[in-house]
Amino acid sequence: MEKGDSYAIVDLNICDKDSEKADSPDTLKKIPLTTVIKIQRDRGERDYIGFATLPEQVHRKSVKRGFDFTLMVVGESGLGKSTLINSLFLGDLYKNRKISDVQDRIEKTTTIEKKTMEIEERGVKLRLTIVDTPGFGDAINCEDSWRVCSAYVDEQFRQYFTDESGLNRRHMQDNRVHCCLYFVPPWAHSLRQVDLEMMRRLHRKVNIVVVIAKADSLTAAEVKRLKTRILNDLDEYQIQVYQFPECDSDEDEEFKQQDRELKAAAPFAVVASDTVLEIGGKRVRGRQYPWGIVDVENPRHSDFTKLRTMLISTHMQDLKDVTQDVHYENFRAQCISQISQHAMRERGKLKRDSMGNNTDVVFTDTDRLLLQKDEEGYRGIRRTFDVCKTC
Repeated sequence: MEKGDSYAIVDLNICDKDSEKADSPDTLKKIPLTTVIKIQRDRGERDYIGFATLPEQVHRKSVKRGFDFTLMVVGESGLGKSTLINSLFLGDLYKNRKISDVQDRIEKTTTIEKKTMEIEERGVKLRLTIVDTPGFGDAINCEDSWRVCSAYVDEQFRQYFTDESGLNRRHMQDNRVHCCLYFVPPWAHSLRQVDLEMMRRLHRKVNIVVVIAKADSLTAAEVKRLKTRILNDLDEYQIQVYQFPECDSDEDEEFKQQDRELKAAAPFAVVASDTVLEIGGKRVRGRQYPWGIVDVENPRHSDFTKLRTMLISTHMQDLKDVTQDVHYENFRAQCISQISQHAMRERGKLKRDSMGNNTDVVFTDTDRLLLQKDEEGYRGIRRTFDVCKTC
């Protein structure tokens, strides 16, 4: 064979059609092996169309464009939200944060604090946006803590709907919230009233993933008991948290086992740390205590690794798909429904005005269709943005 060429093993039962003695065994023996393999390769290339490279084309285009992911973290101060985010993405998003004192918390209100960072791993770029909610649950009266978070999620949907309905959609930016990490304190025996109210307001708008913070303050039995109570509360109050998709039948057994472990671990009891310690000559992220060291990435100590695997490695795209196909579509359907109802009221008003000016005017079916088209043509786009503000 020629140096540098690659050939597949093929059937050697090939004859030369140009020869009168093609069927002769002597003729077959005279055909060089290199020629036989090249003939088979050429025949394969003639049967090759080329669309099998479509996944590669999509991959190259996606990598070049990069990816967006928006993560909202909700929970009262002191639960380790910032530490967990830094541990998940190996960064430091909260270098200059100031801790508020007790006096400031008396009249504390929930605010939105957004931080964006560009991450690159093996040539893949991710534009990560963290939406923090400082002040949530810190005030004495937490009755309306959910309003700011819910309004922010709606505003991002509304902005995306406006951009999608505009003329220039080429450079649309997706700031919709794809996932909400809701932190439950370890000292709670179950979900509190503020937790239930918050999740009840958000569960139809965003993917909620419940996280038990500072799980190293609980024993294994206490963690199991708290997880059971949280799941029972979610079921009793009909709160829909993020549901893991079912595995395809053609997935390998290792992936299926990993999926079963992730489903069994929810809600995730996590421990986070920014400190790097050395254990047996190995550097790990952990927490030092008088009685020993808690290894953040040890599955016996924490569900941190499972949360990171679910959030980043295996289900990030599914979180985005559910946001697009379920939550955003529900919001979009509501907006379009309100726009249609508004248009019908405007047409009815126009008809009544016309009838008031001329009692002899009779609207036929054709007139109604023309009137409807005129209304949609001249007022449809303008009404879209006005009515959508009240969605």
